[in-house]
Amino acid sequence: MDKYDKVMDLAKRRGFLWNAFELYGGAAGFFDYGPLGCTVKRKIENLWRDFYVLNEGYMEIEAPTIGIEDIFIASGHVGGFSDPLTECTDCGQSFRADHLIEALGIEGVGALSTDQLDEMIVQNSIVCPECGCRLGKSFEFNLMFQTKIGPGTGRPGYLRPETAQGMFVDFQRLSRFYREKLPFGAVQIGKSYRNEISPRQGVLRLREFTQAECEIFVDPDVKTHSNFDKYKDVQLTLYPQAQQADPNGTMIQKTVGEAVADGTVAHEFLAYYVALTNDFLISAGISPKSLRFRQHLSDEMAHYAADCWDAEVKTERFGWVEVVGIADRTDYDLTAHAKQSKTELSVYIEYPEPIIETKFMIKPDMGKLGPLFKGKANAVGAALKELSADVIQAAGDEITVTADGESFTVPKSLIAFGEESVKISGKTIVPHVIEPSYGIDRITYCVMEHAYDEEDLTAGACADAGVSDGEEESRAVMRFKSAVAPYQTAVHPLMGRPELSAAAQKLFSEIVAAGIMCDYDESGTIGKRYRRNDEIGIPFSVTIDYDTIEKESRPVTIRDRDTMKQILVPAGDLVSVLKDLLSGKNSFEESGEPVSR
Repeated sequence: MDKYDKVMDLAKRRGFLWNAFELYGGAAGFFDYGPLGCTVKRKIENLWRDFYVLNEGYMEIEAPTIGIEDIFIASGHVGGFSDPLTECTDCGQSFRADHLIEALGIEGVGALSTDQLDEMIVQNSIVCPECGCRLGKSFEFNLMFQTKIGPGTGRPGYLRPETAQGMFVDFQRLSRFYREKLPFGAVQIGKSYRNEISPRQGVLRLREFTQAECEIFVDPDVKTHSNFDKYKDVQLTLYPQAQQADPNGTMIQKTVGEAVADGTVAHEFLAYYVALTNDFLISAGISPKSLRFRQHLSDEMAHYAADCWDAEVKTERFGWVEVVGIADRTDYDLTAHAKQSKTELSVYIEYPEPIIETKFMIKPDMGKLGPLFKGKANAVGAALKELSADVIQAAGDEITVTADGESFTVPKSLIAFGEESVKISGKTIVPHVIEPSYGIDRITYCVMEHAYDEEDLTAGACADAGVSDGEEESRAVMRFKSAVAPYQTAVHPLMGRPELSAAAQKLFSEIVAAGIMCDYDESGTIGKRYRRNDEIGIPFSVTIDYDTIEKESRPVTIRDRDTMKQILVPAGDLVSVLKDLLSGKNSFEESGEPVSR
């Protein structure tokens, strides 16, 4: 078994992840989180909230997971959110055409048309992976799940393919909430849905998944970050466009400050959130040596994006996997929703001091336009104000404008125009959007894979230290960080005798009352209990024996998951010792009296 199989075997056996609908044969692209997996996932989500809500100050909203069609017309999902699908002409199985080609090691197929993909399938003699028969013509398949809102024919709606649109649609409300002071932002954690063609990568490609997204609205002219110094000297592993285009190109190491100074990353604001993402992923348990940031190539970057970087995590089976995207989306989203909703989505920014400008001004005579154009007068007046000085001055006796899709001819005599000195106190702008978008399920799996370890207890440091706990020659251990471990500690009576159980239950209650997630287990030998704890990643185990109830100091044993070493601490100090260990304030060795083997 490779590491993926080992992690998934443990995950299914110990209650982290289960195939959804297993009772009925299952369905690709859906997973259930068991008791331990759900806990780990929620802790990763809460760690993300610590970063973005608590420390960055971006408040959380919750929008519906079903959206009306207009939202997704504006976002481009109705017209362009698709993948190239091909179907076997014999068995009918569906496949991503581009993935079949990429499986041969051919890169750069993401921007190809369906006709070009078909040509490459023929040229490379690609057949159905299931039955070996011929594949049909490729076509674009929209990935959104469609539904109807209301009875009967209903109103067209879709399950959202991302959480971001709710924050764009709520922009006006958010702007008022933040007193219209840029930059401001909002976050959302929730379910998104994509009808993937052939999800065959476990929890890395799901049809229902959890996203954690932040939309930060910034002044287009001010993309410096007030807290940039926090990460300026942090070194990142980067894979920019130039290195990807070079056949001999490799990943490079640069500090965040250097990457901005030499233009590798577009600006401070984007670089800050690349660095914050690096900080978060390492805090969650991703190995720094298996983490990089890859810049989107020119043919995969959205046409409206100023810059975009993906946080990618190295996995044993699937290679580099994208888990976070950090993009400067410019004003695309707000402009698109403003156009679709016919509502201005902008912010007025007041200057520190008013400025005087000479402007060419156009003043339509609305008193005369009203009777002439009735209900269209305001639209005609607005269109006239948008005309340039050259157009006005070159016009004859009449001026033609377009308003609300109609053409109108206006007598030039109804318009006053000329240059005026104007005091300007501020400007109205459409903010740009910086978007860090996190795939929580992918991060959860990658944290599990990076935590998984198999340790030989008969060799090296383990044998030298004599810390094998029993007769086993090896152990499987999930080396979760304390912040995301399903339980932070476990309590065990050495034996299942009433007097030991009573003392253990009392300590268990004290630990839980202190807000520490704790497991209680008195089933089987203590060695087997330790192994169970290691396998699900509990950092510390507390054991109560007869010394605890008979000696005046009431000593209890704390065992460290990673080293299997043990220390003695007084029962009365247990909670404070555990808190200091879990927070990293104190090391294990300095927290108590070592237990000799």
